[in-house]
This record gives sequence, structure tokens and C-alpha cells, in this order.
Amino acid sequence: MDVNGHGESVGRGKQEAGPAAQAGLSRGLELLWGLRERPRKGPKPGLSLARVVAAAVEVAAAEGLAAVTMSRVAEQLGFTTMSLYRYVESKEELLVLMIDHVIGRPSPAVTEAEGWRTRLERWAWEMLAVYRRHPWITRIPVDHLPISPNQLTWMETGLQSFTGTGLAPIERLALVMLVNGFVRSQAELVGNLRRARREEGVTEGEMLARYGRLLARLLDPGRFPVLHEMAASGVFEGPDFATDPDPEHAEVGPETEPDFDFGLQRVLDGVAAYLRARDGSA
Repeated sequence: MDVNGHGESVGRGKQEAGPAAQAGLSRGLELLWGLRERPRKGPKPGLSLARVVAAAVEVAAAEGLAAVTMSRVAEQLGFTTMSLYRYVESKEELLVLMIDHVIGRPSPAVTEAEGWRTRLERWAWEMLAVYRRHPWITRIPVDHLPISPNQLTWMETGLQSFTGTGLAPIERLALVMLVNGFVRSQAELVGNLRRARREEGVTEGEMLARYGRLLARLLDPGRFPVLHEMAASGVFEGPDFATDPDPEHAEVGPETEPDFDFGLQRVLDGVAAYLRARDGSA
């Protein structure tokens, strides 16, 4: 038994490592891929990997990602902390499994669309919708390559967007990662601002108006001529929504996310320009 970084005791049963473990897969990922036999009898009837992951997602949604610990998830389930280690080896592994659970898979509308641009655009919007429903995802550092079934399904679907373009594998991967990075960064930025507004009890319009007034006091037109001009033009004054849309139910699209749409279209314009310059396939 050892102690992890969260001060929780970790029991390690002696089990013969199979091919998946030798390849570097953790216990939970082996279960997720169907490469390890599920525990036949738990400490109590009814405990499973799916229940552990679902409980962790419930805690993250209700209390924030920081509240997700092995002990808190065990409490949510009504089991002992030690019982969870039959299914997951660490909190870090649990976070990977949580992501896989909530991201699901892209809809058929992505692969059924005509043309690389429409496919990749739908892929990006569906990914944004996942982040909006589960904003805690962006609080998890990206410190591992995608390895879970649903993560790899999203990657596969993104790469398939470029079928017929003649792009080399490394080009496909680089462009998908470019779009993926844009979506995540925008989701994280907006998610952080929304959380801050809710904590302060202000609407988007109120926050922007306050920011505009602050800039008007701070900006010297001699030192910040462009920012001063922008502030004077009212660019920081947004619509005063009574509340932010419910992130779990609001539809995402150009009408509700105009800033995201503008940025996404410019990224895709860049991809199109690259394809034209490369071989005229756009």
C-alpha cells in the first residue's frame, strides 16, 4: 500500500500484467477497451467502472473539478475509497475516464457532410458543445496523448474530414490539432469568464460595461491609441443578457457564439489557403 499525492492510501493487488498493461494501459483503460476481465465480485454488489466514472462526473458538475478525489467519489457511491481501486488506479486515470465518458462520439452529421470544410466545421461545433455542457474538462491539464476509445474516435473523425484532399498524414494531424487547439482555448476562455461572472453575480453586459468604463479611465490616447479608439467606439459594450444561457441546454451556433464562429471561420480560411497553395485541392 502506498499514498498518492492526495493523501489517500492506495492498495495494489498483485495481478499478472497482460499485454495491455505491458503496453502501458492502466487498469481502467484496459476495462474500457475490453482488454481486462471485469472484477466478478466487488466489496458490495453493483459497483462497476461505469458507476465510478458517472459518480465522478456528478461530483465535478455539482462541486467543481477540485472536489473530485477518490475519497469523495467513494462517498458519493456509498463505498469505501479502497473499493474504487479495483477499477481505477489513480485520480489521474479517473480524469481520463471522465473525459471519455462525457465527450461521447461525434454525430453522423459530421462524417456525412460534403467537403472537408463543412465536416471540420461541424466537428468543431460539436466539440464546443461538449465543452459548454461540461466546462470542467478544460480545467484538466492536457498532459497525455489521446488514448481512450472516444478520444480516438474524435481524432479519427477529425482526420477523416480531409479524405480526398491529398494531404499527407502529418499534414492532416497538424491541421486537426490546430482546430482542436482553437476550440479548446476558446471554450476555456469563455468558460472562465462565465464562471467569474456568476461568482460576482453580474451579467455579461454588466461586466463588459464595467470593463469599458475602467478602460476609459486608464487609457491615455498617446500611449494606447488603438485601444483608446476601440474603447471609444463601444466595442467592449456587449448585449446585456439577464443571465448566461444554461450551458447544459443552450444550443451552440453562430447566433449564440458569434466570436467563436468568427475565429473558427478565419482558422478554416487559413486551412483553405494552405490547401490552395499546396496543390489547389480546396
